[in-house]
Amino acid sequence: MLRFVRMYPVVRMIKEFWVHRNAPALPTFGTHISHHICWPWDIDLWVELNNGRTLTLYDLGRLVMARRIGLLAVAKQKGWGISVAGAVVRYRKRVRMFDRVEMRSRSLGFDHRFTYVEQSMWRGDMCCSHIVLRMAVTDAAGIVGPARVADALGGDIPNPPLPEWVQTWIKAEDLRPWPPEM
Repeated sequence: MLRFVRMYPVVRMIKEFWVHRNAPALPTFGTHISHHICWPWDIDLWVELNNGRTLTLYDLGRLVMARRIGLLAVAKQKGWGISVAGAVVRYRKRVRMFDRVEMRSRSLGFDHRFTYVEQSMWRGDMCCSHIVLRMAVTDAAGIVGPARVADALGGDIPNPPLPEWVQTWIKAEDLRPWPPEM
């Protein structure tokens, strides 16, 4: 059983790709919807979804979304990787063991270096958590610019303006010292 629990995210990822194998392609800024259950191995001491497992579940939604918009195929063809370069998360409602949640995943837009992705988990009409991620496509030389990625995805992809609150987060991240001052 311990071996299964350790490899659980891989099994769940395979399941997500299988469930959505015939899902139609999404436009670049379309919303991917998936459904998940909070299993006993997802919980913390308070019998609710662990914050680290929440991030793992969000990975599952982003990966299937990336496949549906064509990014995984392009990344594989070009030898690119996809990585998280930053995230801001808001937790508002508990997800307890055996709760079912709907996850919504979509790209918001991009700047000169990063693509910004928004995801949320819902129980009915109640939002339980929300995350915005700064995503980078990478190759051996470093970050692949979003304009180059857009070209590889089929050319002229309109870039909607990022919401003001996302732009404010970007500015705050630019002010944050790196490496951290200890």
